[in-house]
Amino acid sequence: MATTSMLRILCPRPGYGPPAPSSSSLASGRAALSFRSQSPSSHAAAQRLLRQTNPTTYAYARGSFLRSLSTTASSVDGKIDFDSIKRRNIGISAHIDSGKTTLTERILYYTGRIKSIHDVRGKDGVGAKMDSMDLEREKGITIKSAATFCRWKDAFVNIIDTPGHVDFTIEVERALRVLDGGILVLCGVSGVQSQSLTVDRQMKRYDVPRLAFINKLDRQGSNPWKVINDLRNQLKLNASAVQVPIGLEGEHVGVIDIIEMKSYTFEGEKGVTVVEGDVPPHLMELVLEKRAELLERLADVDEEIGELFLLEEEPTPFQFREAIRRRTVSCQFVPVFMGSAYKNKGVQKLLDGVVDYLPEPHQKKNYALNRAKNEERVEVTCDKNDPLLALAFKLEETQFGQLTYMRIYQGMLRKGYPIVNVNSGKKIKLARIVRMHSDEMQEIDEAHAGDVVAMFGVDCRSMDTFSDGNMDLAMSTMFVPEPVMSLAIKPADTTKMQNNFAKALTKFTKEDPTLRVKVDSETKETVLSGMGELHLEVYIERMKREYGVEVISGQPNVNYKETIASKTTFDWLHKKQTGGAGQYAKVVGYIEPMTEEEMKAHGKPNEFKNRCIGTNIPPEYYPSCEKGMNDAMAEGALVGCEVEGVRVVLQDGASHAVDSSDMAFRICMANAIRDTMKRANSSVLEPIMTVEIEIPSEFQGAVTASLSRRMGMIQSSDMNDDGSGLKIECQVPLANMFGYSTELRSLTQGKGEFTMEYFQHSPVPRNVQEELMNEYKKEREAREAA
Repeated sequence: MATTSMLRILCPRPGYGPPAPSSSSLASGRAALSFRSQSPSSHAAAQRLLRQTNPTTYAYARGSFLRSLSTTASSVDGKIDFDSIKRRNIGISAHIDSGKTTLTERILYYTGRIKSIHDVRGKDGVGAKMDSMDLEREKGITIKSAATFCRWKDAFVNIIDTPGHVDFTIEVERALRVLDGGILVLCGVSGVQSQSLTVDRQMKRYDVPRLAFINKLDRQGSNPWKVINDLRNQLKLNASAVQVPIGLEGEHVGVIDIIEMKSYTFEGEKGVTVVEGDVPPHLMELVLEKRAELLERLADVDEEIGELFLLEEEPTPFQFREAIRRRTVSCQFVPVFMGSAYKNKGVQKLLDGVVDYLPEPHQKKNYALNRAKNEERVEVTCDKNDPLLALAFKLEETQFGQLTYMRIYQGMLRKGYPIVNVNSGKKIKLARIVRMHSDEMQEIDEAHAGDVVAMFGVDCRSMDTFSDGNMDLAMSTMFVPEPVMSLAIKPADTTKMQNNFAKALTKFTKEDPTLRVKVDSETKETVLSGMGELHLEVYIERMKREYGVEVISGQPNVNYKETIASKTTFDWLHKKQTGGAGQYAKVVGYIEPMTEEEMKAHGKPNEFKNRCIGTNIPPEYYPSCEKGMNDAMAEGALVGCEVEGVRVVLQDGASHAVDSSDMAFRICMANAIRDTMKRANSSVLEPIMTVEIEIPSEFQGAVTASLSRRMGMIQSSDMNDDGSGLKIECQVPLANMFGYSTELRSLTQGKGEFTMEYFQHSPVPRNVQEELMNEYKKEREAREAA
């Protein structure tokens, strides 16, 4: 047949490719392709016969059949045969501006969930489907993670598109906590960037199997092999390509599958027609080299492939795929796919990889904690017939009330049935269950183990566990990073806006665990703390748009901390007589610094140890002493900041039969620690940020000089292969980073970009500490005078 010249058109849309066959021919073709009423062998035979006898009908029937699996919401309703269909729960994560949302937009288009493609910063003003907030479309970034669902071939796929900016890293954290697999998107030019490292750490924290997708291979300077080396060297991943690109930069037209030894190009409008062909002769040597590299990498971690490698036998494509799947699911291997989402290249083959290599929900091990047995770990079954176990991982306020996103680990959710909040003990009757498609909803009657759905009418907090009341199991929570920046905020009109101001803060802090609000006990100011300038700026803007509250904000305050450097003893007497029963307490002991390892092992930044012998301090006052320690740690003696890394050991003391009380010992302990800290070589710690800057190489001198002025310590400086661009990684105190975006733009004629994320707290220079102490002293005197 002449099918090799025509190649094999896998999934065309009407209007592209050969003329459409008649409706009767198309119907018979669809019947031949349907796998529901045939055995696997007869299904395969029917496909081969149709492809050989009538390739045009085959192409159209296959495209029509695949779209019938994935197009409208009616094909993804609550009546799916969950026992037979494949399911994948995946997240798409990457550094900012690597193309996550663009990739998700193409996935939704090729699976038929949307009818047209809109770009993140498109000229039509519509914006990508997953960026539903006006702020996201205006800024061209993802702020909130968004969930959707689709069908690809014979698999049902739940997708969560996550933000790339480090300020919204909690959205990535909560998504990866509940998903079974991930796609790590990497820029073909920049490779592994700072947020790529953070995302990789998050995936490793929750043992999430992942694929890597090297995007933007149409860009000038793209080099996928450098990116794969970055994956191996910087992220320490056992990664290897399963594809080779056909052309790079402006010549990028498709990919070669090095397992099947087939080429795939993406033709027609928006790349909807996938055309299969042979490996181009000029790329054969490179393909064989990368195939051998893939075999070697797999042989290191898979016994079956290792045996074939030692026997110098070539694995079959089936053996290759099975080995890749086994080792991807066990997090021992990362298959690397390639393409350009913006240019519509490689997305369909990436979807094939998601189905082929990422795990079913029951293949990803998840554990619950048995609260009746000292939080012993219990493996979750992911069986729909077992008792319900579900985790609320994201909350969102809508016009219909609180929307709770939930991952079901085992059992079923049914509309109208009651569920129990394991954390609070409240019983709730389910009023509505919906599947999310960005900001659109589709009501369903029930959801099964392995599903990600959303519900209304469920009053809970993020990371609450739900059951049907028959178990005392709870899912473990997620890691929540500490905020690094604060703003003093207040409504512009306190009389009219105060209520909405309070409502907005309550809603936002419930949604986002990294956003903290506290009222300063002395200044009565409302202090909003978050992960960075953009994080706080977005929430202030949301207050204005969603609640009509104009907010006045002060200069950002850096989240300083205090600690000590040496062991120091204390012997403190608190005695106060004002007529009648007075206050009397005495405490004796010492304070000493803790190492980072000790803090991690203890699980808290400070530790209280009671080593009293006898009853000089009555036992009922021990808790009061610990509360006094906590009071002292909340406000340090140097600059009034939180204290960390201090162990307080209580050894002895004294009490009075009449004048001693809980309050007396609490005040005594707090004053003893504050006074002792001044003599313990105490120091102020400031947050240090890892800053990654990308600039054209001609601006290197000016940018390096500006970093030096800001007390930055350069860690690495890497030039692009063609010498046109430079990536600088450095560590800079957060207090010195205010206004840097404006300075960088002016130094680089608007061509420079930077990202930063929290690294650690380190001691400030002595002169800076003196300045901070003087400022704190003046503020305290002013408050006392007032």
